[in-house]
Amino acid sequence: MFNFTLKISTLFSANARFKNKSSSSQDTRKFFENLSGTGKSIAVLTSGGDAQGMNAAVRAVVRMGIYVGAKVYFIHEGYQGMVDGGDNIKEATWESVSSMLQVGGTVIGSARCKEFRSREGRLRAAHNLVKRSITNLCVIGGDGSLTGANLFREEWSSLLDELRQQGLIDEEAARSNSELHIVGMVGSIDNDFCGTDMTIGTDSALHRIIEVVDAIMTTAQSHQRTFVLEVMGRHCGYLALVSALACGADWVFIPEMPPEDGWEDSMCQKLSESRSRGSRLNIIIVAEGAMDRHGRPVTSDRVKDLVVRCLGFDTRVTILGHVQRGGTPSAFDRILASRMGVEAVLALLEASATTPACVVSLVGNQAVRLPLMECVQMTQEVQKAMDEKKFDEAVRLRGRSFENNLSTYRLLSYRKADSELPNSSFNVAVLNVGAPAAGMNAAVRAAVRVGITEGHKMFAVSDGFEGFYKGQIKEIKWGDVGGWTGQGGSLLGTKRTLPGKHLDKIAEQMRIHNINALLVIGGFEAYVGLLELSSARDRHSELCVPMVMVPATVSNNIPGSDLSIGSDTALNAITDTCDRIKQSASGTKRRVFIIETMGGYCGYLATVGGLAAGADTVYIYEEPFDIRDLQANVEHLTQKMKTSIQRGLVLRNENSNENFTTDFVYQLYTEEGRGVFDCRKNILGHMQQGGAPSPFDRNFGTKVAAKAIQWITRTLTDSYKGGRVFANSEDTACLLGMRQTSVSVQHHRIPKEQWWLKLRPLMKILAKYKTSYDVSDSGQLEHHFEPHN
Repeated sequence: MFNFTLKISTLFSANARFKNKSSSSQDTRKFFENLSGTGKSIAVLTSGGDAQGMNAAVRAVVRMGIYVGAKVYFIHEGYQGMVDGGDNIKEATWESVSSMLQVGGTVIGSARCKEFRSREGRLRAAHNLVKRSITNLCVIGGDGSLTGANLFREEWSSLLDELRQQGLIDEEAARSNSELHIVGMVGSIDNDFCGTDMTIGTDSALHRIIEVVDAIMTTAQSHQRTFVLEVMGRHCGYLALVSALACGADWVFIPEMPPEDGWEDSMCQKLSESRSRGSRLNIIIVAEGAMDRHGRPVTSDRVKDLVVRCLGFDTRVTILGHVQRGGTPSAFDRILASRMGVEAVLALLEASATTPACVVSLVGNQAVRLPLMECVQMTQEVQKAMDEKKFDEAVRLRGRSFENNLSTYRLLSYRKADSELPNSSFNVAVLNVGAPAAGMNAAVRAAVRVGITEGHKMFAVSDGFEGFYKGQIKEIKWGDVGGWTGQGGSLLGTKRTLPGKHLDKIAEQMRIHNINALLVIGGFEAYVGLLELSSARDRHSELCVPMVMVPATVSNNIPGSDLSIGSDTALNAITDTCDRIKQSASGTKRRVFIIETMGGYCGYLATVGGLAAGADTVYIYEEPFDIRDLQANVEHLTQKMKTSIQRGLVLRNENSNENFTTDFVYQLYTEEGRGVFDCRKNILGHMQQGGAPSPFDRNFGTKVAAKAIQWITRTLTDSYKGGRVFANSEDTACLLGMRQTSVSVQHHRIPKEQWWLKLRPLMKILAKYKTSYDVSDSGQLEHHFEPHN
């Protein structure tokens, strides 16, 4: 999925950062109030294949453009609409993009356009833009669409000269429209564009694939069948690879890395071994562009015929096709597209005649701008490497995230024979602590399988630290975790009990089972629990072993990590429910919904869920509010409701304020909105913790747990002296999380300066509030970087 740098921080250093406030001085930051769009016209179009999330990008461009005072135009039907002109180019209003955030595909239409490929077609397009004084173009599409836009920009001056010579425009029009600025956003479900971590639509396509795989697994298990699934990806195997990793597929075929010669025998042997170990099903995933080493296509039918011929298994083929492009966009795609849309408008406002056409992109949690043609060139390099059969080079060019996915898949998918495994003679225990979070089971599966591959004996502890001191510890084998990736909750069982009062019993269990290392997967209780264990090392030598924590909590409130396993699934649950709640009011009179989310004292779910669901206001603990703020919010919403907007959404984090409860907010809005709108309230509750994990949480859990075990192996080797493991230094009790920005404090578990707090002004702008938006991190055009881990 989205590229991440995994970062090890010692528990003590994460805790120290958590307790030290860092203030970012106001005067070093740059705000966008001085960027004005007055007198400028921006046009937005979607081109090429559609992708879920394109509408969120269009909505963000329109609203941000209007917010800064520019005129914004829709260009319907992509480049075809630009060439044809007329009613295809229409001015957009704030209300015209209302209710399109949750719609899949592209509302303004997309079309392949042959005419735009000819100079004559581009001449007509230029004429249509000049007629409306449009000199800023925002193109949402794949690399072909963006290359076309760049060519259009390069030819702009000569096109204007030609129009002037033909008498179609006058001297003044040519002068006032002399510069064309272009910003691209990549909308493509294949994630085949170099330079951006994730393209708009990829995460939603993975959601569609995983929904189908989960459904197929139940029927395959009933009949002991093998299923061959064909997914999209003519030139890029990202969807196939990540979905294989997310569902624990037995075999995957991708264009970048064709199987070695003799793969037919290897695959059949693997499927046969899997059945002999008790598995009732096999899943094989094939990317539509998969080839063998000799350039022959590996089709789903070819794979099916092979399995039937060699093994006689009952085998079925499912081709997912355009299902992958359909459906509503995932929470991630809505946020990605909204952030990119706002960044695109800022890039257009700051563009000058010398600025190269850029593409706005996401690297980690940061929105960046990259030179469009550099990215296109690098994307073409991948294809060239594949054509020349330089497959290792093709994988390298795809970026470190792709490489990591591939190596993690290889590590987990094939069980070596016992004779091939190294014998480390170390015992590693895995446990879940705190509330259940979707993706915990994927993390446990990865930990167990990587641990076995590294030669360790793996032990599962039931019911967290409570089960630990009660001795609920047993060895867990490779086959025991089969099919765990798609299961929600915690199959090991989890409790919130802390170990502090039971240290003697825990130390005794560590001695009885000879536990040499601990992997704790959980939330804030896991974090505090490991701090308690590591602080007791001087009293209990049994606790002098490597300990690592992997953050898994829907609240996303662990110091030292930007994201936690489970928070993406919870976010999608909130977004889906908000969509349904809003839809429940369609056709009725104007209605406002007050919705309470989980998150403890952390406003992550409410804020990011609010951005994904198109909320008008979000109340969180980190941003104190008083009765005057509530009053201003009600008045703002009342004014909006007097226009054509019919539905309002207000999100409140469960602990945002002890006095302004959800009931209080509901009653206030009900009273103040009387005669304009009526109110309903919903408390989302535990449905945010349940359900099957999202593709992101499966992938994140899998990769982070695999890294954790590799860290344990290295630390065990370093700590093994005189026939025993002894690890009592600070750096042997760690937290493994996503790379974080500056972390500092608040008393309720969470660092004060979180990356997602910067999304709040963006959410307010898209809800029509005047606000201050810090753009210090924007505006830097970066050249092609070494792809992130």
